Amino acid sequence: MSYTFFMPQTSLMGSGCLSDAGEQVKTLGFKKALIVTDKVLNIDVKLVDKLTAVLKKNGIDYAVFDETKPNPTVTNVNDGLKMLKNSGCDFVISFGGGSPHDCAKGIALLATNGGDIRDYEGVNRSGKPQLPLIAVNTTAGTASEMTIFSIITDEERHIKMALVDKHMTPILAVNDPDLMIDMPASLTAATGMDALTHAVEAYVSTAATPVTDACALHAIKLISQHLRNAVKNGKDMEARDKMAYAEYLAGMAFNNASLGYVHAMAHQLGGFYDLPHGVCNAILLPRVQEFNAAVVPGRLKDVADAMGITVAGLSDKEGASKAIEAIKKLSSDVNIPSGIAELGAKEVDLPILAENALKDACGATNPKQATLDEIIQIFKNSMK
Repeated sequence: MSYTFFMPQTSLMGSGCLSDAGEQVKTLGFKKALIVTDKVLNIDVKLVDKLTAVLKKNGIDYAVFDETKPNPTVTNVNDGLKMLKNSGCDFVISFGGGSPHDCAKGIALLATNGGDIRDYEGVNRSGKPQLPLIAVNTTAGTASEMTIFSIITDEERHIKMALVDKHMTPILAVNDPDLMIDMPASLTAATGMDALTHAVEAYVSTAATPVTDACALHAIKLISQHLRNAVKNGKDMEARDKMAYAEYLAGMAFNNASLGYVHAMAHQLGGFYDLPHGVCNAILLPRVQEFNAAVVPGRLKDVADAMGITVAGLSDKEGASKAIEAIKKLSSDVNIPSGIAELGAKEVDLPILAENALKDACGATNPKQATLDEIIQIFKNSMK
């Protein structure tokens, strides 16, 4: 069986690499960027100013679309596309975490393919590459700056659509930890647990390969070693730098091995209740792995080992239990809520959430396929 490995043709990493990105953009010959971001980054903390200063230095014009919501919507994509066309932009720069990146991908894809973003729900539904997209990352979690994934909320159906398309790969990914210093502790925790979820789900995925395994396991190791410090002290540059590498490695893993039921279920919570994606993932991750342990205990034992747990002499089943315990402990240590009921989830809604989760493309590579009743039970187990 053959496999394909997707990632950006160029990635810049390390402190100060945003400046290098400006020089690279200049050499590509682009004239005007649509910067896709949100109001917090643009107005409140003015982090976008660091990007625009780099663009000005290199003679690149820009327009700013800062209407992206934490769970980007179909409306966000349509409004951003309208600004792109009205402003005469010839490329897109996403600036932020997963929300601006995902929104920008939707805008860039429609700019060249036309139609409605709903037309592209699923796997490889587009016919043409998106408008050139440069993704500048400000969080260490989603890895959307380097993946073929985009998650867009359909407000009419109250669901998150998973778009998985090779044509949505950014041409340049930028991970400068200097941009992550002032990220709040709660966001650092949520995005870090999101990265851990990417790595674990990719490692137990039915589409895993030796290449994705290597990326996933090292990501798990780095997150286990550095997430607590990044949450405790946001100015700890070693922790920020290592988490930037960790989330990118996790992205390399799931971009090619895909994900599982954690994401399929978290997408429904986010779309239905407008909840933070990373927090939903963190709560669901150990519960889904309890379900998966019946078929991949050896893989979960490897996860425990990567998290620094001594597994010598343990059976695969015992090692899997240690991995689940370690995930719960890390989540608790970075102050993730204990259950989805605390986020506002209601038991009466679980059947429809479970039904939609089974339609999500991410579930196809979960190592153990579930029935509707089993997904409902996992949701119930995650309530408290």
